[in-house]
Amino acid sequence: MFLRAASFLSLLVLAGPAAAGMDVQLSGMGRTLAVEKCGGCHGIAPGDLSPNPDAPPFKAVVQLYPPETLEEALAEGIMVGHDDMPAFEFTPDQVEQLVAYLKTLE
Repeated sequence: MFLRAASFLSLLVLAGPAAAGMDVQLSGMGRTLAVEKCGGCHGIAPGDLSPNPDAPPFKAVVQLYPPETLEEALAEGIMVGHDDMPAFEFTPDQVEQLVAYLKTLE
């Protein structure tokens, strides 16, 4: 019994860094995607001002909307936003990446 518990705990310890590494990789990919697709209007990194004054910086967005609540809107296209916001749809992988990045801004 003790050996099973010890084995299980060692698996958890080993999986923890792998999961953390995956989160870092996803958020990095999400940041790159945000810079490419959104950086023309929105401030992407903490402290960045938005090039378009009508487009809130991402840091402000995550203060209003928890990143998980944006998943559907990112997948289907956000209908609200600044007046000149382009229509877009992200793939499920891209949504996961963007949400992972947005979580780093909370």
